[in-house]
Amino acid sequence: MAMTGSIVLAADDPGALARFYGALLEVDPQPGLSSAHWRLPWPAGGVLELYAPARSRPQPRQQGRLALCLQRTSAGADPIRALEDWISQALGLGATLLDPARRDSFGAEAWLLDPEGNRLLLLLQ
Repeated sequence: MAMTGSIVLAADDPGALARFYGALLEVDPQPGLSSAHWRLPWPAGGVLELYAPARSRPQPRQQGRLALCLQRTSAGADPIRALEDWISQALGLGATLLDPARRDSFGAEAWLLDPEGNRLLLLLQ
């Protein structure tokens, strides 16, 4: 039996959230199994699945310790400057900044909320 992996994210508006992540990942969202389901190729392999939960099984929004992490290599550029540009893109797409860009031993990072309030880490190494 073959096994595959995916990341599943419930969304009030899966199409809009798919466009948000598609823009940040620089990929085209793909229609899923219904009009309330979208898929995006995940850079590390697998798929990001976005769906609207059934009314009989709602998925309330909640804060937690789990977050999506989008990661890029700074390619010699100033990582803070490059990260701030990426943050500006995300904010323009509807994200909210939680913690501004900061440099750490592993690179530069910033914490945001996506348009539906899910935690998102942007990381440049």
